[in-house]
Amino acid sequence: MSFGAISTHVELLVALSAASSVFLAILVVAWPYLTRDQLKARMAEVANERERIRLRERARLNQSKKQVTLRSEPRKFYQAIVERFNLVKQAEDAELMQKLRMAGYRGQGPAITFVAARLIAPAVLLAIAGFYVFLVLQLKHPLFVKLGIVLAVASLGYYAPLIYVKNRITKRQRAIRRAWPDTLDLLLICVESGMGIESAFRRVSEEIGSQSAELAEELSLTTAELAYLQDRRKAYENLGERTGLDGVRGVVTSLIQSEKYGTPLGQSLRVLAQENRDMRMSEAEKKAAALPPKLTVPMILFFLPVLFAVIITPAIIQVAKLS
Repeated sequence: MSFGAISTHVELLVALSAASSVFLAILVVAWPYLTRDQLKARMAEVANERERIRLRERARLNQSKKQVTLRSEPRKFYQAIVERFNLVKQAEDAELMQKLRMAGYRGQGPAITFVAARLIAPAVLLAIAGFYVFLVLQLKHPLFVKLGIVLAVASLGYYAPLIYVKNRITKRQRAIRRAWPDTLDLLLICVESGMGIESAFRRVSEEIGSQSAELAEELSLTTAELAYLQDRRKAYENLGERTGLDGVRGVVTSLIQSEKYGTPLGQSLRVLAQENRDMRMSEAEKKAAALPPKLTVPMILFFLPVLFAVIITPAIIQVAKLS
């Protein structure tokens, strides 16, 4: 091959390289103008995602309402008693409704039942106590002493429904407090995996139901409120009010701040989960530390006499044989 042919091929390669470089440079510069702008479509998709979740949760809740409802209707007997004695205002008291919600009772039915029970229980206990004191037991005491016993039992019937509700609140809060750190861990996993807060609540409520049915119920109700209520902040606040726990209120505050200011939720959930786990461990340590003083009296009454009997009995037997 001659020198002229080689130079021709070199010039051809240089020309092709230059043309390719120019074409690629023009393509890079013009690429943003050639491709379609997907930003508006993606922003619209994000804006419509909340509405789609709301409609889906609303349809799911309407379907579940046919099978089960969280609210119970009052019995006609209780309703008649409340209306007869004009106790409707007491049944609509905000403080009473809040206590019943914390105990797991929702709607107007439990409030009417509670008010009617506070009216019926003293009368029933008064009749039972009077029957036992005056007819069955036949106590040999003055009349005013017998009447005092009967009235004391009747007054206990007035406070019995309130004591029952407070006991339910305590048990419910204990069950929620035990499962809350694990719930935060599951919620953190769902949020960091890219799930929305409604989907995360629904998923966590399904997973945590085997450990705490009360907490699963509260999370399901919060999911429904997020789908129904226009103000999502109100749904979060309702969760804190229904549980009455400081740990839940802290998470509610973080959710509200994230909803309002767009702050990242993952780090807050991680810190709150660790704090709640430490609180649960500290409560267990307090119970363990209080166990020895509680065991002192049972050990003195039950263990030491048996121990002394086991130690001393063989010596007594030996002494009896020698004598």
